Amino acid sequence: MFRKIVSAVILIPLAVILIAFAVANRQTVTVSFDPFSATHPAYAATLPLFVLIFLLAILGVIVGGAAAWLRQGRYRRAARRMDAEVRQLHEEIDAMRRRFAASDAAPAAEPKSALTIPPPTA
Repeated sequence: MFRKIVSAVILIPLAVILIAFAVANRQTVTVSFDPFSATHPAYAATLPLFVLIFLLAILGVIVGGAAAWLRQGRYRRAARRMDAEVRQLHEEIDAMRRRFAASDAAPAAEPKSALTIPPPTA
């Protein structure tokens, strides 16, 4: 319940701000992807300014997430290697426990000693 209240307290003002931003930036802009011809570009897109800004923000989040994911690759690789090592060690421990449990279940007969201690004389 508390989580829903906190989410509402954060998301409602954020939604109001984004809607106000979109309403304030409705004018259209032309984005050209041709650096050589400004008058007749090979490809140009005309869209509202807020759409362009939202698309660039989403693209930035995706690129940043991909960069972070690639940067953390060595840590994920090390975690997989350590997990495999821990699994192998657990298997070895289980094998040793089974082996020692079997040897404790059937104890060997005690050898009789050839030496005896004589009783004390008075």
